[in-house]
Amino acid sequence: MALIDHIIRCNHWDPEQFLPFFVGAAQLGLVRRELAPRLRDFPDIITEHQGRLALVQRWSTPDDRSRAFVPLQAALAAEGLIEPLRSEQYRVVEAWGRDPLMVMDRAAVPAFGVRAFGVHLNGMVRRPDGLSLWIAKRSADKSVEPGKLDNMVAGGQPAGLTLEENLIKEAAEEAGLPEGIARQARPAGVLTYCMAERRGLKRDTLFVYDLALPERLVPRATDGEVECFALMECASVLALLRRGFDFKFNVALVLIDFLIRHGVLGPDQEPDYAELVIGLHPTLVP
Repeated sequence: MALIDHIIRCNHWDPEQFLPFFVGAAQLGLVRRELAPRLRDFPDIITEHQGRLALVQRWSTPDDRSRAFVPLQAALAAEGLIEPLRSEQYRVVEAWGRDPLMVMDRAAVPAFGVRAFGVHLNGMVRRPDGLSLWIAKRSADKSVEPGKLDNMVAGGQPAGLTLEENLIKEAAEEAGLPEGIARQARPAGVLTYCMAERRGLKRDTLFVYDLALPERLVPRATDGEVECFALMECASVLALLRRGFDFKFNVALVLIDFLIRHGVLGPDQEPDYAELVIGLHPTLVP
């Protein structure tokens, strides 16, 4: 398969299948048309007018909006229309850096197609024979992409934490990395994608970090989300990406970006090089 297939996979969705979701004058999300009839059962929370859904205007502050959404999220989760509630709040914003207009349980985010954010950490080791990456294998009981290969550390961005704080937390929980080591990670860019899923739409922004590690430091699976870690040469990572969908869908994007940035994947070796770079950094995000 072609590397560009990973980007196509993460940007596959049909706008005709979604209705815009507004909070005040701001369009914050996109909701599957088939969910709209159920939302009409909550007229004190959601209204529908001329093909668009909106939070009722009397909920005028972030706290009010967040509280109003609690019974709606609970009902949708009880009916299996969204994943079970995670008790992890995500900020609902127009764009990164803006003040949140409300918070929403992580499980409800795809159903309303609001922007979500996360951190991904490439754990790299420079050896005499070249650059290698620590690759995690996801646990078989994960609800998303069980058993797939993953970055050394990755996690969604909850409300109440900075990106660095979240990275340090996830590094400790998923890979047993001490805080002093995790703080050495360096920001390496931002990736975006928009991908339809069974219950909604993933409109994700990934903040990517690189961390150079000594070869003697071996990450440890500590929280049950990862089965094990393997140190893989970049050539082997690239071969797996070319073979198929061995990696979690968005992790493939992070790894392609890493291989491009570190010169492992260049325009003379990859006919889709320009398309890959453009696809990883789209200029228009819905």
